[in-house]
Amino acid sequence: MENIGDKVQKKPVRLIAAVCNDGGIGKDGKMPWDLPFEFQWFLNNVTRVSKPGKMNMMVWGKLCWFSHPKSTFPLANTLHAVLSSTLDTVPDHAHFVCKNLEAAVRLAGEPPLAGLIETIWIVGGTQVYKEALEHPWCDLIYLTKVMADFDCNVFFPEFDRGLFKVQEGFPGVPSEIQEENGIKYKFQVFKRESGDAV
Repeated sequence: MENIGDKVQKKPVRLIAAVCNDGGIGKDGKMPWDLPFEFQWFLNNVTRVSKPGKMNMMVWGKLCWFSHPKSTFPLANTLHAVLSSTLDTVPDHAHFVCKNLEAAVRLAGEPPLAGLIETIWIVGGTQVYKEALEHPWCDLIYLTKVMADFDCNVFFPEFDRGLFKVQEGFPGVPSEIQEENGIKYKFQVFKRESGDAV
């Protein structure tokens, strides 16, 4: 991976996902479960900024973007970057098309966006998550553990549980098990333990 550290303002790269017992995150482009409160918590996290006028960037793989419900948009305080090597135009509701994750990180950290963007949120799919986990500026993984079995054909990648450690009592994250529509789940945050992250 190219070293962009000196030329680009560092932005925290954070992953957010919900996974079921076997690591599944989706089935045929759809969420396998219906957890409205969990999804709202997801949206509240990715749109939260420190002060008015600031923004976050959500980074989507192309398939993830086109399978997402359009009723989600627009999102407050959020610019959307879709990763694709084939798209020539920016999709509806998105703001940017980037060739890869590194291009999105660079875009967020260079003028004119450098002073505007606070956090880069990675929202899928699998390959984008994999790349983000290897990025030196990735510091947190927000991973909802859905405590049930679902038929999935898209999975969250395995990651180093020695490098990313689960945090107890993380600020703003409910610690107790939640339940919706008969499905139990738990919010978890994993933090990078090395000195490389933001």
